[in-house]
Amino acid sequence: MLDPTTLSKTPTVPASRVDLAVVGDLVPEGARLLDVGCGDGTLLEWLEAAKHIDGRGIELSQKGVNAGVARGLSVIQGDADTDLATYPDAGFDLVILSQTLQATNRPRDVLEELLRIGRRAIVSIPNFGHWRIRLQFMLWGRMPVTEDLPWSWYDTPNIHFCTIRDFVELVKEIDADIVEAFALDARGRKLSFKAPWWFWNLFGEQGVFVLEKRRR
Repeated sequence: MLDPTTLSKTPTVPASRVDLAVVGDLVPEGARLLDVGCGDGTLLEWLEAAKHIDGRGIELSQKGVNAGVARGLSVIQGDADTDLATYPDAGFDLVILSQTLQATNRPRDVLEELLRIGRRAIVSIPNFGHWRIRLQFMLWGRMPVTEDLPWSWYDTPNIHFCTIRDFVELVKEIDADIVEAFALDARGRKLSFKAPWWFWNLFGEQGVFVLEKRRR
């Protein structure tokens, strides 16, 4: 677990990003790490202080890049759909993609690039199969708006929604293994028991996965 005394000196995890605390706990001490879609650099700054990582970030928005650089972080502007190809094989111990996969044009290609660049990848996704989303569809017949997916259909950055079960199937298709996985509730707490994927798909607000390329 992350040291509470250290974390008190670092930025607070945004309330809207409850997955970051879980992601942070999965990062090993001193890892060489790339955060893809790093936003304003909150997670990178947090991990540098708490886990002494050697961190890099890539972010699409200029605003996010500027904020990350202002924090003293190594962040560059780039697009996950096109710019990951410039990174060398196994150049990082770990690559993080948190709440970003659904905003990419080619999610499968991006996922394969993560596992080429990093020895492992941590990916977190909003779960479009959660029961509240299903209920909104059933009762109102409209695209749902939730705390995790707060945008209307016409202004959302998300273009490829998926469910936890969709993601698990994609991992199988790209010949990768799920090393660890967690479903989170609305407060970012792990569902505290093992359950089949269909259960996590129904009750998990988000999914967090640690992936590794399958060894032949």
